[in-house]
Amino acid sequence: MQFPLAAPAGKDSGAITKAPPDAVNQGMLDPAKWKYGPAFDAPSNSKIWNPVMIKMMKGEKVTGGTVFSSDSPETYCAMANAGYDFIWTEMQHDARDWEAVGRMWKACPHAKAVPGVRVAYTDEREIQHAMDLGALVIVVPTVRSVEEGKAARDWTMFPPLGKRSLGGGQAFDPEMWGAVPGGYRNTINDNVVLVEMIETLEGAVAAREIAAIPGVTAIFAASGDLGNFSGYKQGTPDYERLINIVHDAAIGAGKRLCGPFAWRDRPDFTCFQNASETAAIARGVAAELGPLKDTQGKPEVGPYAPKK
Repeated sequence: MQFPLAAPAGKDSGAITKAPPDAVNQGMLDPAKWKYGPAFDAPSNSKIWNPVMIKMMKGEKVTGGTVFSSDSPETYCAMANAGYDFIWTEMQHDARDWEAVGRMWKACPHAKAVPGVRVAYTDEREIQHAMDLGALVIVVPTVRSVEEGKAARDWTMFPPLGKRSLGGGQAFDPEMWGAVPGGYRNTINDNVVLVEMIETLEGAVAAREIAAIPGVTAIFAASGDLGNFSGYKQGTPDYERLINIVHDAAIGAGKRLCGPFAWRDRPDFTCFQNASETAAIARGVAAELGPLKDTQGKPEVGPYAPKK
């Protein structure tokens, strides 16, 4: 018999109120009381395969190089092999589409730096696109409340911890993560790094609750927007108070604390956003050329002549 537990043809089976005799979950269907099954449990001896998560768990310093505006796989892969731990693909303040992001990530999935992204918002569409394309680091901006923080977690994580839909995507391809030990579906919840950004006064008030959300790996003290939303500059008492509130929330919850790379020596900060691809090119050229940088010839006439 092909479907022994199927409802009889044309009849109400009563399954909403009565389970089959051998079912674990008996009685009226109640999501709040549902005992989640073992089908997607990670193997008991499975090890972490995301190198960024390994460093996060050890409390080591993690760097994220920013690919801000390029949609070139060649540029992305150059950044991904330059020495960073992950690539912060910018999707909050850039207008590129997810198809372009997928092409970049798939061009060098096992580069030195794992693919990461700052999504535009704590949004099901944004985060599930990122995860299905293979992101191993998710950065969520302007988290203002514990409800928003939980929503970001929910769309990042598969059940039972989250609400991510099992929809496939290139993350499941063998050349991406489909061949990882233990299987992608069963192990990604333990491997994906989720960073939630505290950027507003409301976020600072809720920072302790946000940091304590199960599944959140780190919180990020947003140096620019905490100034933008507070009206105070870095170094002033009001500004520094906000940074210290985020600091206290992170260490109180036992989570990692992130910020700009300029804060790499600030106490307890262990993960960082580094500069963009254009800034990295400029720094690299300056390091390569040394005193020969900007020593171009100076014609007296033509387009390269000094402007009068």
